[in-house]
Amino acid sequence: MARAQSTDVERSLGRRMRGAAGLAALAGLAWVARDVPAALGGRLSGARAERAARSPQFREGTFHNQVGTRTMVAEPGRNLLRELIFGKQKRRPTAAVPLLRPSASGLAGAPAAADTADTADTADELNIVWYGHASTLIEIEGRRVLLDPVWSERCSPSGLVGPRRLHEPPVRLDELPPLDAILISHDHYDHLDMATVRALLVGQSAPFLVPLGVGAHLDRWGVPAERIIELDWSESHRVAGLEITATAAQHFSGRGLRRDGTLWSSWVVAGARRRVFYTGDSGYFDGYATIGAEHGPFDVTLMQIGAYDRAWPTIHMFPEEAVDAHLDLRGGLFVPVHWATFNLALHDWSEPVDRLWAEAKARDVRLAVPRPGERVVVDQPPAVDGWWQSVA
Repeated sequence: MARAQSTDVERSLGRRMRGAAGLAALAGLAWVARDVPAALGGRLSGARAERAARSPQFREGTFHNQVGTRTMVAEPGRNLLRELIFGKQKRRPTAAVPLLRPSASGLAGAPAAADTADTADTADELNIVWYGHASTLIEIEGRRVLLDPVWSERCSPSGLVGPRRLHEPPVRLDELPPLDAILISHDHYDHLDMATVRALLVGQSAPFLVPLGVGAHLDRWGVPAERIIELDWSESHRVAGLEITATAAQHFSGRGLRRDGTLWSSWVVAGARRRVFYTGDSGYFDGYATIGAEHGPFDVTLMQIGAYDRAWPTIHMFPEEAVDAHLDLRGGLFVPVHWATFNLALHDWSEPVDRLWAEAKARDVRLAVPRPGERVVVDQPPAVDGWWQSVA
């Protein structure tokens, strides 16, 4: 009888321990997921929704491309999930991606070039610092513009799941120099990151320039209205002596189940003498020639080259198409972005830049392929040295 009572006690204790462990696991999961609802962002309402409804790009409750596109194209006999799990592609580098830290002038605490150098020295200044993926700093005529900053470990609403970085950021967010503007191309997680926005809200005073509707996300994350500037395609805003224009792109948007509730865009950053174009994410389309005619020529173009696939050919460019677009835009130097940092497609890690290098040589396009953190002086770009091949 005593043995039976002891067994009952042990079973009861075991059930309680398993129950406590289950509750602890649920509590841990809830803790990890606590920021997910906020990371999903806001939704259009009030004056913001009314303005969106007046956009030529907005109809039947969502934003649209200039021509019809499909985010996924079915291919008979192809199983993307099986290819993702069992595919033979080398989607990650085999060694550490080499990082470079910018010089002291490109770190926090350094005054703007316009405040420290002779005006003649900065009037023609144009440098590019690529931090990885699409996150890029433009140094133009003594001003600094940051593109699509994402410093989090994952591009995801959750810190637990989602694509994880393949290399660290070459600088910390608090090491960024004073910025004059922060541009966001669209609201996908690899371009718009809540934690990064909140850090920049505290550490910087620059305004956020975003496509229509994206301000709803920033508003939910605590960015004050006076620091949010929303633009439709072909609309411009002047900041720190620069004219910044939202231009067309061919893509889509969405941070949850709802699609295309906010606009996506490319960007033109124009000073008195120098001009920069950034694609954001986009498939190849006729709009590049129009942008080149209206806003070009460009001293440098920052072109999306990665995360392409036959299954989504109209929303991300293949490297050869990026060269087509660069030429349409009347671009000078070509600097590739949107590769190397996150594994977002099925191609080899180094394939985008390998294909780009071959196409650029074949078509006599000036090309610079910086390491993350490397400053490219647009008028004196470094020779392409194939650095990625040693870690691919």
